[in-house]
Amino acid sequence: MSYVIVSSVTPTLRSGTGLRTYGVTAALARRHPVELAYVVFGAGAPAGEYADIPNVTTRPLQAVRGARRGLEFARAAGRGIPIGVARGISPALSCVLDEVPPGARVIADAPVAAAALMPFTRSRPLVYLAHNVESSGFRGSSGRAALERFERRVFRAFSESWMATRADERRARALAGEETATRYVPNVIDVTRITPVSPSGAHRLLFVGDFTYPPNREALGFLVNEVLPVLWQAIPDVRLSAVGTGLADEPRDRRIDTPGFVEDLASAYGAADVVLVPLLRGGGSPLKFVEALAYGLPVVATTHAAALLEDGVPGRDFMAADGAYAFAESVAELLGDRGRAAALGRAGRELVERRYSVDHLATQLVG
Repeated sequence: MSYVIVSSVTPTLRSGTGLRTYGVTAALARRHPVELAYVVFGAGAPAGEYADIPNVTTRPLQAVRGARRGLEFARAAGRGIPIGVARGISPALSCVLDEVPPGARVIADAPVAAAALMPFTRSRPLVYLAHNVESSGFRGSSGRAALERFERRVFRAFSESWMATRADERRARALAGEETATRYVPNVIDVTRITPVSPSGAHRLLFVGDFTYPPNREALGFLVNEVLPVLWQAIPDVRLSAVGTGLADEPRDRRIDTPGFVEDLASAYGAADVVLVPLLRGGGSPLKFVEALAYGLPVVATTHAAALLEDGVPGRDFMAADGAYAFAESVAELLGDRGRAAALGRAGRELVERRYSVDHLATQLVG
């Protein structure tokens, strides 16, 4: 068997969605040939890490513009596709099916590709690679209703939907019916590419995320406005680095660094003592949470974020806390007890190797 993954954007590793695509691609390629067909959008070329995966080939698709693109948008909107999704559909996506090798399994990566390929689910079985249940975290009743209708159709039309969490599996079945075919395909990372680091001893905290994503911006606000003032009362020299796109020009306290997107994340983790995952809302499996654990650093998460990492155990693999005071106390405890911090870091790394690695997922995707 071979696989063709169809994506509406150039595959990079700059976001959680990009990391999910990479993890699934790498896991499938452990045992099968994989072609990644993508519309050139967002970046000129895929992340260099794709070239290092045996069994993977990439095929760029040139975005179609002008009248033909406008017609595709009108057709999609006429089929009830939400406007935000319809805008991303390129005619090049559906053309991929004309060149799929016999017997290959086709995977639509994320909602835009799913919308483009949905008309063809009547003639051939297709898989939907979901990054989360999009409507579950959407605010606004009218927009959410449109997304729910769209996702219901996707879950019913595709032969199987690969969900990042068991909670998302339950949400999909609640939305589209218990007969909906779902599969638990968690977010994973290539642990072999990450070398564990030791806490720096500099009282440095790290929060990594895409800050164009509203839940991450809200999480940063929670840290800056509620957690850090409490923590600074006990440990005045604590510093926070918030690394990721969307913050380079933000006004900030001198003890808060916002360097923007960083190519060398290993250095950012190497300069940290504790990694924070302060999400207050949002679905899916937080890949930056998994990545932080893989670096072997202790992690403090909100109970909301901890619940998204379904195979992790708070207190054993990471710390979880509710509210600003409890969160600050957990961070202070790890900064003051290096033995506890080291043990938690080792346990987190072992969890990723055991449950959230590319190699583990490869064993789950056999057949």
